[in-house]
Amino acid sequence: MSAVTGLRAYASVSGATATYISHDGHRESLVAATNEDIRSAVVRRATDEARRAGTPLELITAGDRGQHHIVISADGGVSRPALRVLGTTSHADEMGSVSADDEASTEPTEDASTRESFIAPGGRTAPSRQLRLREVLARLGFISSTSDAELRRAEAVRTVSQHWAGCRSIAVVNGKGGVGKTLTTAMLAAVYGRYGGGNVLAWDNNDTRGTLGWRTEAGMYDSTIRDLLPATDALLSPEASVSDISAFVHHQSADRYDVLRSNPELLAVDQKIAQPEFDRLMRVVTRYYRLVIFDSGNDESADRWLRMVDRASQLVIPTLTAPESAESAALLLEALRERNERSADLAANAVVVVTQSERSRARDVQAIKERFTPLVRSVEIVPFDPSLKSGPLRHGSLRTQTGEAWIQVAAAAASEL
Repeated sequence: MSAVTGLRAYASVSGATATYISHDGHRESLVAATNEDIRSAVVRRATDEARRAGTPLELITAGDRGQHHIVISADGGVSRPALRVLGTTSHADEMGSVSADDEASTEPTEDASTRESFIAPGGRTAPSRQLRLREVLARLGFISSTSDAELRRAEAVRTVSQHWAGCRSIAVVNGKGGVGKTLTTAMLAAVYGRYGGGNVLAWDNNDTRGTLGWRTEAGMYDSTIRDLLPATDALLSPEASVSDISAFVHHQSADRYDVLRSNPELLAVDQKIAQPEFDRLMRVVTRYYRLVIFDSGNDESADRWLRMVDRASQLVIPTLTAPESAESAALLLEALRERNERSADLAANAVVVVTQSERSRARDVQAIKERFTPLVRSVEIVPFDPSLKSGPLRHGSLRTQTGEAWIQVAAAAASEL
């Protein structure tokens, strides 16, 4: 195949995204699908363009793995032209052109008596075309083999993207204040909302001045949990529509989850919720949401705190590297193990999140992780990030390393749901 074609497209690759510029100058952003390398998405986009145009397309890419140059034929064949790229001559001549669809399969045909069904089974296997295209790209030297970190991230994204048959709930708990319960709640909800497609609720289950509402976006109204309580019967009626809940929650536009606020301006005595009221609220949210994340208060004897634990599918326990917050988390685990059998199971299956402060030393973080590891199912570490200290809690404002760490935390919490 000639190195010079009538059409030329460009792509700039950065992490898991790419900017693609088509032959006619149209610019678009590409995002890799689950378990897919972004470079596969770039070549698939270029292949579609070559097929639509009915003529070969020259694709030039640049990114963290250097600059590459391939040619895609009108029928989807992919090859590297015979020219020097980064000082190395391509081996396209000895390899020849390879179809991106790999239609010339050499696998034997099955006997008619054991015919394979036309209906592909569901599951976690990537689409066959995607796998074949990746093999082609690897043979051409266009991509390297997937690293362990890439595989771990892909698995984490798959885990946080899943939906369940029925609503699940995660309680973020630690009896000490100021240990990161609110930011953990917001970051978990953001990851599940962004990757799983919404229908996620962050519930400020706090008698004493819960601040989740202060650090998240507000709607055009001041609705709190006190406004939702008298509306529960209407929201549970057969005539209620799915949009009716929106008058009582506050949607987060970028992170794609809703917030059910408490009222931080009221004293605790004015917003206590007893067990029957909590159960009514729970019936409402399980009707309208697939996943609920509880931001809990510090009073572990409150009716709403105990009922939250009773209804939780998973516990996430945040702690700082300060000894006081870690000790509070450990004491909570001990109390849950002694409370009843179900609480003990929740404690054993808990995920501890160690959030580093600005002054945290690596050895202090590692020491806390090692001491919690035998007590719970998973211990995750989140690096310091100035955007988490104050102001709005948005996943998109995090440093890359911190954002990836929260994806791993969310995956650990969701893996047993």
